[in-house]
Amino acid sequence: MQDQPAPPPRKRAVRSSGPRGEHDRDGFVALVASAAESLVRHEGFRALGMRRLASTIGYAPNSIYNAVGDLDQVVLRVNARTLERLHGALEAVIDPRRPPRDNALALADAYLVFVAADPRVWSLLFEHLAAPDQPFPDWYAAALARPVGRVDAVLAPLIAEPAERRRAVAALWAALHGLASLSTSGKLAVLTPDAPRELARLLVGRFLG
Repeated sequence: MQDQPAPPPRKRAVRSSGPRGEHDRDGFVALVASAAESLVRHEGFRALGMRRLASTIGYAPNSIYNAVGDLDQVVLRVNARTLERLHGALEAVIDPRRPPRDNALALADAYLVFVAADPRVWSLLFEHLAAPDQPFPDWYAAALARPVGRVDAVLAPLIAEPAERRRAVAALWAALHGLASLSTSGKLAVLTPDAPRELARLLVGRFLG
């Protein structure tokens, strides 16, 4: 009798007697990240704790620790989702028929719209960061590289030198982050009555010359 080929390995499942049943690891990580994102969106970061999160999804806290990691890892999973959505929002406004400068202005517009639509989840990208000496996991670095790379590609025809362009992307992103933070907190009006969009376009336009 011929030996039968070994069956393919099964994905490890996260088992629980909770109401959600059984998930493989990827499905469970997605469930945790989605629930954490919802908590932050509706109640802010202070609402995001392991016990609260576990109760929300119907699992024990140890299930989250075992499959995802600690709260820092949960936040990274939420932030990776945010970065993927941001990449989609930026990608949607690019028109290759337009001059690069116009596409750069469109990216600034899209960024402010994205932030204004989901300010609590967006703020998690910058308010809860890992220690600077701790490298990001590969999957998070890849999620971060997508929107950054999109901006870099738009600026490439305008700033040919890669190192200078990298600094330009960082400078513009930091400046737009500050503008968006002031806008969403309601503090921008202390400085100026001008609309955030007009200031963002002024910033990008003057920077690019």
